[in-house]
Amino acid sequence: MSGKYLVTGGAGYVGGVVAAHLLEAGHRVTVLDDLSTGFAAGVPEGAEFIEGRVQDAAKWVDSSYDAVLHFAAFSQVGESVLKPEKYWENNVGGTMALLAAMRDAHVRRLVFSSTAATYGEPVGTPITETDPTAPTSPYGASKLAVDHMIGGEAAAHGLGAVSLRYFNVAGAYGSQGERHDPESHLIPLVLQVALGRREAISVYGDDYPTPDGTCVRDYIHVADLAEAHLRALDAATPGEHLICNLGNGNGFSVREVVETVRRVTGHPVPEVRAPRRAGDPAVLVASAEAARTRLGWRPARADLDAIVADAWEFARARAQEEGA
Repeated sequence: MSGKYLVTGGAGYVGGVVAAHLLEAGHRVTVLDDLSTGFAAGVPEGAEFIEGRVQDAAKWVDSSYDAVLHFAAFSQVGESVLKPEKYWENNVGGTMALLAAMRDAHVRRLVFSSTAATYGEPVGTPITETDPTAPTSPYGASKLAVDHMIGGEAAAHGLGAVSLRYFNVAGAYGSQGERHDPESHLIPLVLQVALGRREAISVYGDDYPTPDGTCVRDYIHVADLAEAHLRALDAATPGEHLICNLGNGNGFSVREVVETVRRVTGHPVPEVRAPRRAGDPAVLVASAEAARTRLGWRPARADLDAIVADAWEFARARAQEEGA
């Protein structure tokens, strides 16, 4: 059965891919994005587009919407340390305005783009939803605050909500891939080296207690992530706030990522040893058992080669468009 959905932040990487999946499933989609970090080209064909801030959601949210999928947030950890007020105002204040608009319009289902950054330094691995939350940045703290806010909204006003805590999202879907500015994610950074746009990739620490000494992270394909959001819409239950981790349940080290890029692209990727970065845990891997049992979801694209290959095709196409 088709529905009508509002996707906030739908001109961004993850929001755009989720909007595309909703359209492919036969739903009607409206994207709300202020283009401060998103790109108009990221809005999938067939979606209605509103250029505006989530803080002004009351202008556009009405009872015709069956649900909201909320991606409109700033997400640079380093920037959040330097400008915490920006993250509180947008991520927390924006969501408060969105929840009020939904309440007034009687839109009672929400899927929220949360993050593994809510956990901070993990107490063990794999990380489960019942593990302690102790974010180490204003970005992670702002997302955790929203999770608490949504829980209160569900209990008090009957909202049916699902928070999806992502681990490392990667890969590309069609013409949609990562284009952050500045780029901070490992796979696109290594691909920039393969493209000749960066001289070398910095490996921050090679003496961690891991098989090859480099940090281990859980990578999830953006298309798998999008499919989890569609399942979350069906799982949203009035009065309940469900929290699910989204990850592969397997980890890949920094060195494995670099070797995979070399193999997939056929290009040399010089690497430079650098000191450990403060706050970088040795291993961050998700338990996705709750997503499996509550959403009926499993990642179908768990192979690192496939994730890198999709990201490489997008990176090359983007470079050609820019005349590189």
